[in-house]
Amino acid sequence: MGRREKIFEVKIREERCKSCGLCVHFCPKKVLDFSERRNAQGYRVVYPRFPEKCTSCGICYLVCPDIVFVKEGE
Repeated sequence: MGRREKIFEVKIREERCKSCGLCVHFCPKKVLDFSERRNAQGYRVVYPRFPEKCTSCGICYLVCPDIVFVKEGE
């Protein structure tokens, strides 16, 4: 078996993040966490703390109410 090609890379539109935590909570590999950085609205933005653990499942993209996550090619 070869390596699985990544179809999703964690890229976050920080200006849209409102720190709801859904992506952090539902990530099965615990890739995401809250950073100390804040966006213009004052929310602590989410960042990929362990990007190497990402399996491209897309759950973060699906649960985000503000479409903060960007799929490759967008």
